[in-house]
Amino acid sequence: MRKIHDFHGGIHPAENKHQSLRTPVRDAGIPAQLVLPLAQHIGAPSRPIVEVGERVLKGQKIAEAASVVSAALHAPTSGTIAAIESRQVAHPSGFSAPCIVIASDGQDAWTELPPALDYRETDRTVLLERIRESGLAGMGGAGFPSAVKLGVKPGTVIETLIINGTECEPYITADDILMRERPAEIIRGAQILAHIVQPGETVIGVEDNKPEAIAALRAAAAGTDIEIAVFPTKYPSGGEKQLIEILTGKQVPSGGLPADIGVVCQNVGTTVAIAEAVETGKPLISRITTVTGESVAEPQNFQVLLGTPMSHLLALAGYQPGKNSRLVMGGPMMGFTVPSDAVPVVKTTNCILAPSAAELPAPPPAQACIRCGMCAEACPASLLPQQLYWFARGREFEKAEQHHLFDCIECGACSYVCPSTIPLVQYYRAAKAEVLQLRRDAEKAEHSRLRFEARQDRLAREEEEKEARRAARKKAAEEKARLAAESGAGAEDPIQAAIERAKAKKAAQAAGEGPGELEKLEKAVSTTRERLAKAVEKLEAARTEGADHVAALETGVAKTRVKLEAAEKALADYRQANTAAEEKPAPAPTDAAQAAIQKAMAARAAEASKSPLEKARDNLQKLEARLVKSEARLAEGRAAGEEDKIIVALESSVERLKEKIAEARAELEQQEAG
Repeated sequence: MRKIHDFHGGIHPAENKHQSLRTPVRDAGIPAQLVLPLAQHIGAPSRPIVEVGERVLKGQKIAEAASVVSAALHAPTSGTIAAIESRQVAHPSGFSAPCIVIASDGQDAWTELPPALDYRETDRTVLLERIRESGLAGMGGAGFPSAVKLGVKPGTVIETLIINGTECEPYITADDILMRERPAEIIRGAQILAHIVQPGETVIGVEDNKPEAIAALRAAAAGTDIEIAVFPTKYPSGGEKQLIEILTGKQVPSGGLPADIGVVCQNVGTTVAIAEAVETGKPLISRITTVTGESVAEPQNFQVLLGTPMSHLLALAGYQPGKNSRLVMGGPMMGFTVPSDAVPVVKTTNCILAPSAAELPAPPPAQACIRCGMCAEACPASLLPQQLYWFARGREFEKAEQHHLFDCIECGACSYVCPSTIPLVQYYRAAKAEVLQLRRDAEKAEHSRLRFEARQDRLAREEEEKEARRAARKKAAEEKARLAAESGAGAEDPIQAAIERAKAKKAAQAAGEGPGELEKLEKAVSTTRERLAKAVEKLEAARTEGADHVAALETGVAKTRVKLEAAEKALADYRQANTAAEEKPAPAPTDAAQAAIQKAMAARAAEASKSPLEKARDNLQKLEARLVKSEARLAEGRAAGEEDKIIVALESSVERLKEKIAEARAELEQQEAG
């Protein structure tokens, strides 16, 4: 019998799980449109590999992993790529993010899947690649790419593989019903994982408030070496570090990973998805999601396609918007309010909670901290929430990090017990975001510094090379002059030679030897006319077919017409000017022209006479003036509600100017330093 340990703190909130367990898992069907965010996991967003208008099949890869810590994305059903654009996604800030939008065709036609693998006869690297290509990420809420988590460093010994079936968050029952209905797949997935990481033991951890799931797992695990460990219910025992301590007595060190102490954890939902990927080749395109709360008439669990709008699921569950106070993705402890019911289900959506105002009331206004210490007693990570709160409020981020800010799992236990109703977790989340942003800014500044130094080195090398070439030319000219003087021919005047070459070139053009200006203009008009004819032909074909990109083609035709008009005008102006030039001699420069020439020469001389310090200072001032104008233009665009692509272009321009200003400021500081 395994010894069960305990962890520090923890709470016992009302569970409210029975409401959604009265019926089996229900298929949510195929909505008319699926919206698939490119960032459904920790790490870099995936990169689209399809185009608008392209038809895709169910299970087809539509976005690839963009880095090591990333995950691929697959089409949950067959249809047409309707858009690749920013859409509102499930996030506490309510912001928009790049998404692939699929218009379903209702046929649900599958692509050809990769062949099934027998894990017992397959190398672990092949299995890891299959898991990576299947787009698997942690489905318990964290969303860490599974292949990265399972790819432990060479030489690392894994003593315990833990399959997490705890599901301690109130209201959520997606894992519970999965363990009841598909225990055999969980066991097969656990065996595949054990083959990959080669642990000393494999344990499935389940809280004692799930008797039906425990019985189903024990029956499925009979005859295997997989242990079903049952332990008392306490929130948040489903946290990775807390579950490891419960089952092994080990504590993951601050800033460390479970693999550092010989443990690997996977959620039961992820385990089933791994079994499907290996045994059938099916990628991650759907999941079980709980829909519950007093604002739905029929709380239950759905097998739902990724990208399905939450409104579709809510309608199936009998949503009553009049009773609903807010929509929450996740549970009441660690979930967050979503901006609308149009946001899509993603790989980490384990629950949609639609509570009534009485069921999940808004918290009362926060009061002053009374230093009672209850938050520290409840914290499962053994932190000092009160101190972290003061550091977060005071923006003392260095001290917050010293007090292990990033060890906070944001479980909400401290906020739950706080008698002053202080939203402690919100302060920690904000502080973490600020720290991460400061780190990114520091990295960007360091990158700009390195770029500036590399540019300075390159310019110095180029100047040295130019000087060397200049010296070589001078030496060659001197040698030529010396030889000419010795032969009595005299040295040729280089200025006069250049004048003669220019005259010869002009005479050749006048005589038709080589392309003159008139010929170039006529060719430009002819080429532009051909391009316009082809563009009009494509536009007419698109209109006939009813294609989605008619508007884009119309814009292209209009732009080509403008270019043709400009080319024709330039040709006409040139012909008129040359006709007038033949009739009368070119006039001598006017006094105003002479003055303009003198002014330009004086400005050029003044610029050349500036010191490097003055040039650096002027360059910085010009860039800062351009940044002010660009930021003003961006603000106007946002206020006017201009298109996303215009806003993105303006934001990119502002970012580039900021980088140039950083480089210019570094250059100025270098000049000032001597």
